[in-house]
Amino acid sequence: MASSSPSSSLLRAASAYSRTRFFPSSSRHLTSTAQASPSVINHHRRSLTSAAVRSFHCSAPRWSHRLDWRSPLNLRAQIRAFNPLIERLERKFATLAAEHPFKAVLTSLPKPGGGEFGKFYSLPALNDPRIDKLPYSIRILLESAIRNCDNFQVKKEDVEKIIDWENTSPKQVEIPFKPARVLLQDFTGVPAVVDLACMRDAMHRLGSDTSKINPLVPVDLVIDHSVQVDVTRSENAVQANMELEFQRNKERFSFLKWGSSAFHNMLVVPPGSGIVHQVNLEYLGRVVFNTDGMLYPDSVVGTDSHTTMIDGLGVAGWGVGGIEAEAAMLGQPMSMVLPGVVGFKLSGKLKNGVTATDLVLTATQMLRKHGVVGKFVEFYGDGMSELSLADRATIANMSPEYGATMGFFPVDHVTLQYLKLTGRSDETVAMIESYLRANKMFVDYNEPQQERVYSSYLELNLAEVEPCISGPKRPHDRVPLREMKADWNSCLNNKVGFKGFAMPKEAQNKVAKFSFHGKPAELKHGSVVIAAITSCTNTSNPSVMLGAGLVAKKACELGLQVKPWIKTSLAPGSGVVTKYLLQSGLQEYLNKQGFNIVGYGCTTCIGNSGDLDESVANAISENDILAAAVLSGNRNFEGRVHALTRANYLASPPLVVAYALAGTVDIDFDKEPIGTSKDGKSVYFKDIWPSTEEVAEAVQSSVLPNMFKSTYEAITKGNPMWNQLSVPSSTMYSWDPNSTYIHEPPYFKNMTMDPPGAHGVKDAYCLLNFGDSITTDHISPAGSIHKDSPAAKFLVERGVERKDFNSYGSRRGNDEVMARGTFANIRLVNKLLNGEVGPKTIHVPTGEKLYVFDAAMRYKNAGHDTVVLAGAEYGSGSSRDWAAKGPMLLGVKAVIAKSFERIHRSNLVGMGIIPLCFKSGQDADTLGLTGHERYTIDLPSKIDEIRPGQDVTVTTDSGKSFTCTVRFDTEVELAYFNNGGILPYVIRNLIKQ
Repeated sequence: MASSSPSSSLLRAASAYSRTRFFPSSSRHLTSTAQASPSVINHHRRSLTSAAVRSFHCSAPRWSHRLDWRSPLNLRAQIRAFNPLIERLERKFATLAAEHPFKAVLTSLPKPGGGEFGKFYSLPALNDPRIDKLPYSIRILLESAIRNCDNFQVKKEDVEKIIDWENTSPKQVEIPFKPARVLLQDFTGVPAVVDLACMRDAMHRLGSDTSKINPLVPVDLVIDHSVQVDVTRSENAVQANMELEFQRNKERFSFLKWGSSAFHNMLVVPPGSGIVHQVNLEYLGRVVFNTDGMLYPDSVVGTDSHTTMIDGLGVAGWGVGGIEAEAAMLGQPMSMVLPGVVGFKLSGKLKNGVTATDLVLTATQMLRKHGVVGKFVEFYGDGMSELSLADRATIANMSPEYGATMGFFPVDHVTLQYLKLTGRSDETVAMIESYLRANKMFVDYNEPQQERVYSSYLELNLAEVEPCISGPKRPHDRVPLREMKADWNSCLNNKVGFKGFAMPKEAQNKVAKFSFHGKPAELKHGSVVIAAITSCTNTSNPSVMLGAGLVAKKACELGLQVKPWIKTSLAPGSGVVTKYLLQSGLQEYLNKQGFNIVGYGCTTCIGNSGDLDESVANAISENDILAAAVLSGNRNFEGRVHALTRANYLASPPLVVAYALAGTVDIDFDKEPIGTSKDGKSVYFKDIWPSTEEVAEAVQSSVLPNMFKSTYEAITKGNPMWNQLSVPSSTMYSWDPNSTYIHEPPYFKNMTMDPPGAHGVKDAYCLLNFGDSITTDHISPAGSIHKDSPAAKFLVERGVERKDFNSYGSRRGNDEVMARGTFANIRLVNKLLNGEVGPKTIHVPTGEKLYVFDAAMRYKNAGHDTVVLAGAEYGSGSSRDWAAKGPMLLGVKAVIAKSFERIHRSNLVGMGIIPLCFKSGQDADTLGLTGHERYTIDLPSKIDEIRPGQDVTVTTDSGKSFTCTVRFDTEVELAYFNNGGILPYVIRNLIKQ
């Protein structure tokens, strides 16, 4: 590729000099992408060389007395004599421009009518029989490694590790991975953009080029988590809720709009457009990229754990913490352990009346039981042909709930049909099919299937799936519908836990009578007070959305009506849903049952359920009623949906309507009537439940391609409220010290170029002592800010009225609020409080009971470090950055747990917190730890003396000593820890480039 002529050598030297001096951001882009595409290399060399020549000519007056421009040969020698640095840069550029290690497999993909779609790195051209046995999901990792191989960030040895997956994956080997793009939503996107703005400030303070802080891969940010269900049961609900959304979030939205122009390569989809994962599925997902003539599979990491929904489209995607996503944006490869892959075979066909939601709740329970944390799950088998793309996306969406990194469905004919349905052009679909077939990434079930190797195997006959819901506190606690009444009564009696409320026998039949808007009303234990059709899991699936409409229609025709005190809502994932509900005529019936559209975004499932009517809230609180919420979501952890609904059940949208009509979860749908018809007859579940054929007919006649085209043609145009936002044009953000939404975090304020190095922990106090399944909702809640909390006190002191508190999720751009919101979940169970539930702890030196934030600040101000003790699955749930950032700001130096959720563990490392695991069979209780001890963690002070997964000794001042495993899982994570976190590591690396 590189010419050997003297003039081209000169230009290479000039180009290298120019890149370093005048175009640092272009240099960085070339460094990160040169090996990916020869066409990209040539494009950059052409543009940079011409720019370099201009730069040298502009410098002529300063150089002319020392350099002879007339003699290229002479000039080359003079340049080398004048500045040896240029020679080194020339050699570096020549290395970058050298032949790609896998150039031999770069192959042209011809178009059927002549010409070519582009070029691609061909897996079949490697002629390695091991590749034919690889799971499809691993082939995507392999292609990425080959394409990005530069023998620096990605080495040939990494490619070999992936090819030899069958032997290497059990050994927990580390590989780098470069995703094709990054996906954000606004709850997680705001802190990500805050961090990028803050990193630019850090670069400026350290005297480096601030433009180096810029995404190098496409970044899509969808604002979807800010709408709250304030107004319901109204034709004007969408507009009213959006107006309130803008009133609360104008500052955040302005900040994101600033970011869309201040940072290159960043698309922001305005509020009111839909839920990020449905927009990703229907619009943003590429399946195959064609960049400057280079073809490669789409892959994405997102700052929302349900990024996995895109796996249903055959796109490899999963959730990561925002700090990892930011590093990926800036060109850093993601370090990951080469995962095992569970092969999940599907056979048969779903029975009449069984929904995709029933299927995913069944699969979630099976996979949780099997154990898939940190693994890929890949679906295959004859049953695949019976699942629509939307059904697949429903299953893929809930990967975090069953614990897998991905739930992957390889591309097949069903995928191609969906791409056409959603408005992708015929040429694009033809290119996608041609590429994937040529690179052995397409599944054709009409052809004989070659046996693939998996780490372990599961199988499900779809005919065995039955209607079910999950709850009352966890997504994987599935309850068959026929057993629901018995299960509910067991939960009333069981001791407090995931399946128990310990309700005294004498109180179980309590009836709370109250007046609702002047009319008599009553609540019992199990009464439904929230019924929400919401969340990405189901709103992208026409079969269950139209099924909900059919239930509402049948109920209306029979004269059934949802009780007016139940807070009903419908929040579609995109405007397409509204179009097909209107086309089918079913929205009318949903409206009659109170399921008016309230907005386009993630609402009840994220905790944006809004307030209950005051009379309902008082009836619950004053009578200690165990109220229920039923939602078509994916998360039902304690305190997440609403503070007053202690029982929360996940159900399909049709079941949400059915339970709203019944008004209680304490019902046997097989035997007890839901209500009484207008002619006085008992109406049963079977009377309102649609058949599979009815649903299929509604989908066939109502879901049309032009709906997708018309919706997404206008998606980035915004709305009047968004378009009226004015933002500054500067590339550096002007922080407002009085803002309670956007605040400059302290992460880099005292940063130098010298890493802080490895460190242990000495004489730390225990801030909190937890049991199992502490979620990121417990650690950093997303919902409402309690009126008595430290965060509320902070806001009030700054003149914010209670009605304007908004949610923790909406204030993630302000570290001062979020630090106070850390461990602020009202359902927190901390063993130091001896059974008392709430966001407080014991300040060990004084024995005082304090809010967690107040206790942490007292420790910090006294110069004491703290640790957290925990049980199994610590940090499960959403991939929430603040669940790691918050503890770091509170002074937590280590978390000692039985096991960690994948994303949260890496987030802790990313923020410089040490994750430690008790040895198998041990935990705080078996070791006799109370949390009143002081803890010393004997970690080597030199980073080169620490190895991934090594054992360290933990001692206490009470004389106890035990061994833990350090959960730095890769060498890269050790580098992050040595630098005090992933972002300081990135900044130092960018400055050195």
